[in-house]
Amino acid sequence: MIVRNLADAERGERRIDSNGWTSVRMLLKDDAMGFSFHITTIHPGAELRMHYKNHVECVYCISGTGSIENVATGERHPVRPGVMYALDQHDLHILRADPGVEIVTACVFNPPLTGREVHGADGAYLTEAEQLALDAATKAA
Repeated sequence: MIVRNLADAERGERRIDSNGWTSVRMLLKDDAMGFSFHITTIHPGAELRMHYKNHVECVYCISGTGSIENVATGERHPVRPGVMYALDQHDLHILRADPGVEIVTACVFNPPLTGREVHGADGAYLTEAEQLALDAATKAA
């Protein structure tokens, strides 16, 4: 059984701060669950263009308001407490938090994240093999 406390995880290496968002990775690949689980906060007024080419993601809004846009279709959907969206087609999307409002979400990724991922210039996370190669190159430099 795995038991973790969000407040404890926020103070450790499971917390990742990035441009426009903060994510606490509650479950990762090493936990061997077949998915990863995160509590992610989108900062007020953030506009995040993302494209998970190598992962699918399901997001449930706990608090806050904003919108999600499917870039391919231009379709926009409100994001508010109780709304779930799933990026089942590796959808290029823009997530927007309303001005002055942070969005708190619960997110599931498959394949699971290792915890080292960062968004590339195209908004995607690297594959695990690409991430390992980048880690090795960084250590060698």
